[in-house]
Amino acid sequence: MSDADPNAVVREYYDLVDAGQYDDLVALFSEGVRYERPGQEAIEGRDALLAFYEKGRPLEDGSHEVHDVVVDGDTAAVRGTFTGRQNGDDVTFGFADFHVFEGGEIARRYTFTDRDEV
Repeated sequence: MSDADPNAVVREYYDLVDAGQYDDLVALFSEGVRYERPGQEAIEGRDALLAFYEKGRPLEDGSHEVHDVVVDGDTAAVRGTFTGRQNGDDVTFGFADFHVFEGGEIARRYTFTDRDEV
């Protein structure tokens, strides 16, 4: 997967999140992935990432609309909108994500929103 197109990979990531296909989703990430969200504990490793998507993610029943993907070297910056449910409430909010690639896999991911927890 070393010659993977970061634009295509990150778009696939959001499709897989929205479809709830978490096994396929974590396969896009390196074994030692680190996922950081301001004010929350970092998630480290594929197993922890899978557990987060299966049990720990406060967002549910939603979808991502990707507005922009900008690729610079090994980093893909994504701007979009999430619409769905969080803790039983309907929510819509913007997000900015950064995906850093190593060897064609996402090695680090950073998420920024105006929510306290995602």
